[in-house]
Amino acid sequence: MNRIGILRNPVQAYAWGSRTELQGLLGQTNSQDKPMAELWMGAHPKAPSKVLIDGGWKSLVEVIERDPASVLGKGSAEKFSNRLPFLFKVIAADKPLSIQVHPNREQAQAGFKREESLGISLSAPHRNYKDESHKPELLCALTSFKALKGFRNILDILGLMGKVAPSGLSNELADLRKDPHEYGLKRFFTSLIQMDKNRQDLVVSEAMSGAEKWAREDQAFHWMLELNKEYPGDIGIFSPIMLNLLELEPGEAIYLSAGELHTYLHGVGIELMANSDNVVRGGLTSKHVDVSELLNIVDFKVEPAKRLKPVPCEGGEECYPSPAEEFMLSVISAGRNDPFISSQGRSVEILICIEGEAVIRDYTSAEVLTLTKGTSIIVPATVSQYVIKGDARLYKASVPSF
Repeated sequence: MNRIGILRNPVQAYAWGSRTELQGLLGQTNSQDKPMAELWMGAHPKAPSKVLIDGGWKSLVEVIERDPASVLGKGSAEKFSNRLPFLFKVIAADKPLSIQVHPNREQAQAGFKREESLGISLSAPHRNYKDESHKPELLCALTSFKALKGFRNILDILGLMGKVAPSGLSNELADLRKDPHEYGLKRFFTSLIQMDKNRQDLVVSEAMSGAEKWAREDQAFHWMLELNKEYPGDIGIFSPIMLNLLELEPGEAIYLSAGELHTYLHGVGIELMANSDNVVRGGLTSKHVDVSELLNIVDFKVEPAKRLKPVPCEGGEECYPSPAEEFMLSVISAGRNDPFISSQGRSVEILICIEGEAVIRDYTSAEVLTLTKGTSIIVPATVSQYVIKGDARLYKASVPSF
């Protein structure tokens, strides 16, 4: 592949998705009134993008397999075994997602091998591991975006829990007060998530009464009530008072490492992650929940949730720093009198236009493509340099230099 290619991307229609946001981005109508949750841009085997080549649409997986070095760049092809190392998404959450965690590389490889040996189909609803990759990810808000990420300070957890479940969880809270450290938190969380159904119903009922009383004081209690409306009686309703609650402003981002318990509550954002679909769920979902596997993966480290803001980087774009070796997210703002000129010696890039209109020109071939809202493209490594002119904002997924 030696030229910039327009992408046609699959959409995942999960129940928590929006009926308006992705449709508006892509300029589509929603005649069937179905939720659209995630737009996938990449080469994951489950749902690869297609790229327009020689007048026809070809799977990006096949295009990369045909000549990995030309698409990915020689260095990236060698480092990532001839595969696109990232998966780029636009996510639109109208309802909360499941409480979940992603594995590290060793856990993913072991889990995938185990489920393969058991003969569990990749499409089976109870399958945890769809591939052998870990799944660090970065979420950047396009609208106000509410999320839960990592465990709160344990003293805060004790204070909030004491307001909503002082009787039902009195023994567990007493144990946590005696051991307000990672091991004590793990024991407390394990007792919650493994609680028998009859006791769980009583504890949640008490918690809902408490949350109604305190909802105006703290948004965490408000979200407990909201989660209980969607998933009545689910023990995951305690997650807003156990995890850090964030409201990201447009342009702010969070990075999620392996083992970090999290969920997204509401909003539209850009997601960039290692090329994986591995998710282990612990609640707040009608999908498969695997509590024992979740407990094997969760990291009980306690720390404040860090917000990421873009920093200036080469060429005038702004980049979101992260430790991931598979991906880097950046935002390009092209003005009519301030064109964006790419760096040379790049690896593969995927870009999506979020607002406005611009044209992209390949310096070598002089080929020009128009980019409007919702248009996404792949720029293979063989395109040495390009320029974007117009009035548009674009997000770019790339491979960090190494």
